[in-house]
Amino acid sequence: QVQLIESGGGLVQAGGSLRLSCAASGRTFSSYAMAWFRQCPGKEREFVAGFNRLGSATYSSDIVNGRFTISRDNAKNTMYLQMRSLKPEDTAVYYCAARPAVVRTSPLEYDNWGQGTQVTVSS
Repeated sequence: QVQLIESGGGLVQAGGSLRLSCAASGRTFSSYAMAWFRQCPGKEREFVAGFNRLGSATYSSDIVNGRFTISRDNAKNTMYLQMRSLKPEDTAVYYCAARPAVVRTSPLEYDNWGQGTQVTVSS
């Protein structure tokens, strides 16, 4: 098991930027695939971006469209999501998740979740 804590959410105007962080506990951070999900109001949780254990990144093209960049720092046990050109439809609770080795896009594949951080984009 790994414990995850997200931070960096907040209120931003459309077109602005935010950087989310996900800090993980434990010594085996590098063995996990890490991912960002989000849950927009009234919608199901959806995959945004993720890293396989070996570092290759996967993005949801429908959501990201070149606006978001995911990164991880294994030395700091931390993953980041840099979000640019934010839109009101990006308003959601953003969650960090972890699973062994290979990233999956279904939230059902993840056992480890953070508590979420709220991102609100005003028009």
